[in-house]
Amino acid sequence: MATILYARVSTVDQTIAHQEAQARKAGFTIDQVVSDHGVSGVRVPLSERPEGRRLFDMLRSGDTLVVRWVDRLGRNYADVTNTIREFLRRGVIIRTVINNLTFDGATQDPMQQAVRDALIAFMAATAQAQAEATKEAQRAGIEHAKVNAETNGNRYRGRKPSYSREQLATVIDMIGQGAGVGNVASATGLTRQTVYRIRDDASAAEVALAGWGV
Repeated sequence: MATILYARVSTVDQTIAHQEAQARKAGFTIDQVVSDHGVSGVRVPLSERPEGRRLFDMLRSGDTLVVRWVDRLGRNYADVTNTIREFLRRGVIIRTVINNLTFDGATQDPMQQAVRDALIAFMAATAQAQAEATKEAQRAGIEHAKVNAETNGNRYRGRKPSYSREQLATVIDMIGQGAGVGNVASATGLTRQTVYRIRDDASAAEVALAGWGV
């Protein structure tokens, strides 16, 4: 029985090594890492990603699939919930790095199944809503940067942000799932003040990154 980490990165700021380090720091013992690079989780279902297809082929009953969060497993609510249900049907245990949640198909009690399925549905819906909000913030930041460039030329852009796009995405993800500022700061390596600023105005954080062409 193997413990497999599935990681997906879609931007140059993200790294597979970082996601693996987060998982190990959270106490997971990883036997193998399966990863997709340069793939959009918003547009491409897991089953159509190069390594996602391999993941479906290799996972067996009793194996544990570790993901940073459920958004790694699909592009939207329906995709995520269908993927999780398929893995549970196969006897695969799914665990998340964020909040250390565990889902398995072992229980036969209908009430426990209902609670599990409701939590999966809630997490998948929250992940889709968060992804859409992040995309909107990115669009707003890019548009703001374009307008500034056209209007003001090479006007001073302010101090360069102390966070990368991956760190910004992680902060937004974790805050959206109810993580405390201290835990988010520890997971991302950012100061608490930076986490507070991102939490209080994610759009402004995106604008700052876009202004520097990040």
